[in-house]
Amino acid sequence: MGKFREGGKKEVPAISTSSLPDVVYMLLFFFMVSTTMKEVDLKVDIKAPMATEIKKLEKKSLVSYIYIGKPKQKFAKAYGTEPRIQLNDQFSNISDIADYIEAERQQKDEKEVPLMTTSLKVDENTKMGIITDVKQELRKVSALKINYSTKKGIRNDN
Repeated sequence: MGKFREGGKKEVPAISTSSLPDVVYMLLFFFMVSTTMKEVDLKVDIKAPMATEIKKLEKKSLVSYIYIGKPKQKFAKAYGTEPRIQLNDQFSNISDIADYIEAERQQKDEKEVPLMTTSLKVDENTKMGIITDVKQELRKVSALKINYSTKKGIRNDN
């Protein structure tokens, strides 16, 4: 007969953690592939103007975008060829800007609201009249931090 241990405490074997990094990387890869960033489907043509002195925005999560330009070809029959305002994924009127800014503020934390910036992405051929109207609407809702989106370029003085 074999010998048996009597009354000896048995220890639980250690759990092998050698495959833990593989599991972590698999989860990370899964979430990177399945997560999508918020992208706006542009319905207006925008060719950003050139500028020599530009600065990148620090926190893009605190930026609300307003797009202004001529409707794309497929929307030209319904909306014409005059510059239009696009908020999120739909064409809007100037009167909709206040509601849009309020909705954007509701999504942010109360401490972040004063840090919010409104970025105007405007086609370089758009007349200043519509831009001035948009700025007046932004003033009414106290959205005073405005950014104009541009491309870095060299100024041509012809």
